[in-house]
Amino acid sequence: MFGKRKDKAGAAVQTTGPDLELANSHEPKEAQTHQRKHHHPMYNHNGHKVTRGIHPDGESGRKGIHPHHFLRISARSTSKLSMIVNVLWPFVPAAIAVRYARPEDHVLIFALNYIAMVPSANLIGFAGQELARKLPKVFGVLLETFLGGIVEIVLFMVLLRKNVDDPAAENYNNFVPVIRAAILGSILANVLLCLGFCFFAGGLRRDEQEFDPAISEVGSGLLLTAGFGLMIPAAFFTSLSGSTSIDDTPEHLASQVLDISRVTAVVLFVAFLLYTWFQMRTHHSIYDAVLEKDEAKDHDRHKDLKKAKLTLTECILALVIAITCVSLHAVFLVENIEYIVHEKGISDSFMGLILVPLVEKAAEHLTAVDEAWDNQMNFALAHVLGATIQTALFNGPLVVIVGWGLHKAMDLNFEIFNAVVLILAVIVTGNFLRDGKSNYLEGALLIFIYIIVAVAAFNYPNPVAGAAGTAEPSAATGAEAGGHKLRFLR
Repeated sequence: MFGKRKDKAGAAVQTTGPDLELANSHEPKEAQTHQRKHHHPMYNHNGHKVTRGIHPDGESGRKGIHPHHFLRISARSTSKLSMIVNVLWPFVPAAIAVRYARPEDHVLIFALNYIAMVPSANLIGFAGQELARKLPKVFGVLLETFLGGIVEIVLFMVLLRKNVDDPAAENYNNFVPVIRAAILGSILANVLLCLGFCFFAGGLRRDEQEFDPAISEVGSGLLLTAGFGLMIPAAFFTSLSGSTSIDDTPEHLASQVLDISRVTAVVLFVAFLLYTWFQMRTHHSIYDAVLEKDEAKDHDRHKDLKKAKLTLTECILALVIAITCVSLHAVFLVENIEYIVHEKGISDSFMGLILVPLVEKAAEHLTAVDEAWDNQMNFALAHVLGATIQTALFNGPLVVIVGWGLHKAMDLNFEIFNAVVLILAVIVTGNFLRDGKSNYLEGALLIFIYIIVAVAAFNYPNPVAGAAGTAEPSAATGAEAGGHKLRFLR
């Protein structure tokens, strides 16, 4: 991978990539100059002829679909952790089969599909990374992050589609609290659990790791902005629901909260588009320079470059297979959430804040931790903060907007407990990112905070409809509400 050339003073200078390729080439200087002008060399590090429009690092040297290579490369995955996760693939057909063979066994169906979601999401992450290698750096990272959020989008859409707002309906299922908790849970899983493991894993191999302010400052600023926007509907509802000076019905107040949530979703959606334009168009050179510098610090880069790679067609095939599996598992999971929450006593806060985000973010977390382990903290931060920003500014607002189109009362009226936890998590994370350095102690502290949140969410009861922090009006009287058993579905 590495070679040496001499500068004007005769000192040895390290060359990599295209420079090494051209330095070792026997072609005339005119031909080498022509190649430099066109950016991409004719052959990449493995001697494969580079297809037009494909980045040299992602060139596979093959075309079309080769089943043997496809299975072998996919099984190898991106890292040892991802390769171990592929051992769970037998759960995929088992989960689908049990769903139809034993539809009454809700716990088994939920457990199998929960586990099967992990290797399916891992394949999305791997195929996304392989596809990203074939594209320019910044666009590749953004695309990889977006594909990593596909699992979350699918789960949100399935939950929303299964939601029935009318309490009088026979098939009444109120999944809105789970969706709201899952939006915040996804953010917490990224900024506390995943970022914590990144800091901890990287800190085990070196005293400190440094990352560029171009990524950390923009990311933490956007997180604070998103957190502020997401909390406004909940703050509005909480302020007015307990006020004795406001003469308003619960139904009208819930309608106002819904309107505010929809406007907030549109504004956050526009903010996400502006952020994407900022990264890809006006300031892409800054991010390109940061990520290219990070690649040079990768201790395993020479091994990654030599690995066999998927073709473009195989990347698309892998994504189709993985997204299909994820969609099936999401449907089967959602079908059994009612039983798990209602009959087994699992709160909707724990289901949304902890269980759902853990499985939907598994692939992204493995990728980010592996990058931190290889001393690529800017790449790790780009994935962690990018995924968090996508959830806060795109996935969350998207489910509100889609619910609007489906005439479903999907709002952003979060529980006060969830809202406070989110704001505190954003503040703590921003404080750790401020100095541009990380170590294993900071990582451990973030993980400990996440564990505390998980324990609190597990013991947090489901709210009575109409109580502060919930948009659903209560039909129960005071005496009935006092003796009403707290539960998710009524």
